[in-house]
Amino acid sequence: MGSREIKSPESLQETPATSSSHQRKKLSVYFIESDNRRMALGRGYTGGTTPVNVHGKPIADLSKTGGWIAALFIFGNEMAERMAYFGLSVNMVTFMFYVMHKSFADSSNAVNNFLGISQASSVLGGFLADAYLGRYWTIAIFTTIYLAGLTGITLCATMKVFMPNQDNCDRISQLLGSCEPAKSWQMLYLYTVLYITGFGAAGIRPCVSSFGADQFDERSKDYKTHLDRFFNFFYLSVTVGAIVAFTLVVYIQMEHGWGSAFGALAIAMGISNMLFFIGTPLYRHRLPGGSPLTRVAQVLVAAFRKRHAAFSSSELIGLYEVPGKHSAIKGSGKIAHTDDFRCLDKAALELKEDVINPSPWKLCTVTQVEEVKTLVRLVPIPACTIMLNVILTEFLTLSVQQAYTMNTHMGHPRGASQLQRVGIGLAVSILSVIWAGLLEFLYEEAPDAMKSIGSAYAALAGGLGCFAASILNSIIKSVTGNPKKGQPNWLAQNINTDTSTGLSRSMAMTMR
Repeated sequence: MGSREIKSPESLQETPATSSSHQRKKLSVYFIESDNRRMALGRGYTGGTTPVNVHGKPIADLSKTGGWIAALFIFGNEMAERMAYFGLSVNMVTFMFYVMHKSFADSSNAVNNFLGISQASSVLGGFLADAYLGRYWTIAIFTTIYLAGLTGITLCATMKVFMPNQDNCDRISQLLGSCEPAKSWQMLYLYTVLYITGFGAAGIRPCVSSFGADQFDERSKDYKTHLDRFFNFFYLSVTVGAIVAFTLVVYIQMEHGWGSAFGALAIAMGISNMLFFIGTPLYRHRLPGGSPLTRVAQVLVAAFRKRHAAFSSSELIGLYEVPGKHSAIKGSGKIAHTDDFRCLDKAALELKEDVINPSPWKLCTVTQVEEVKTLVRLVPIPACTIMLNVILTEFLTLSVQQAYTMNTHMGHPRGASQLQRVGIGLAVSILSVIWAGLLEFLYEEAPDAMKSIGSAYAALAGGLGCFAASILNSIIKSVTGNPKKGQPNWLAQNINTDTSTGLSRSMAMTMR
């Protein structure tokens, strides 16, 4: 475990704490801090986060790397990824319904599951980036997988062999569900390329924002200002990608067909990949710090083993930390000790027995314990957004079918009045700032060696919201429909007919 620096004062071994509240206040004295480990601004510890180049070597002249120029290449990659993500979200339900002849409920749930898996599995992408690959190589690998998936979807929408027979399948037949359904192998192919795309997104989403923020020097006096602006522009690129998906891609689909629409997404992703790789010499990188899950497990196991050890025990040497400016975790600075979640501090209690037989599963550093504490503190933040993501997911899928059914002509000759447009713009800007502040908070609060996993927290909440939306759809389908009585569910082929039928029958039963 290396040499010991942390020692408890001799007076503490002679005078035990008189009460739990007194001991809570005095726990920090077991951790003697070195002045040379503090940053000038007092923001935690420094060291261990020096940027390196793509080969893992220190960068001689930081002025030639990073900054806004490097961030521009990253914005382009995120814009294309969001364009593809939202483009698939709004178009895939309709594609499955009108081309592959799947029921509307099944199509909606399939897309919800795709969205959920692509977001929830972002934790895997974040883990790989923080533990082994680093953010750059994780993005490089998974963005290529993403492009392969989009290419496969384009082929599915272009080549007739991947689609069921479209003869004698007009709009009425589609609503009645009498069109020839897709063969099992055709749906298997579509699901395969769709989930390959989702898997690619899982590696990009947790890394892009963190990798972009890595391009700015945290020791600069303007670091906080640059970080604020970066996340604002980052979410602007997300918004632009979504707008293009909701407008231009849908227009291409309606005017030129499904193959052109999905092909446009693949071309955009290909161009963004090329630009991302062109910017490689400009990027600043952070070394991966090893498996964060292993470090979390070590803290939990060590804390459990020492659950009965007292902070005032005569066997106590102090709270363990390695000496010097750098932590024991590669690519991470030291983290200052905090007094909350004291049960986890047991993992850093250095007893006399640890000197003889040190083991990472019995004794962890203070920084390692604080990593786990930080992850626990972050949980409530994305958890609050799960229901918001349920609404967003339902909007992305159910509203598409509703739009195909309803009369889309608006009362205002220009679609919306000028005052209404101003109101819509203000609402969008408010949501953009709020979401950008969630991303910036997660990045700043996450430990150095867990930045990608911290960013994946928001995507995980989105994934859980998508799965909750699928469950909600299944409940609505089972509760509102009765095949034995010929009563369709509210999410069947023609939602206008199904809803009116269900409501009229309910009203008739009430009048009786």
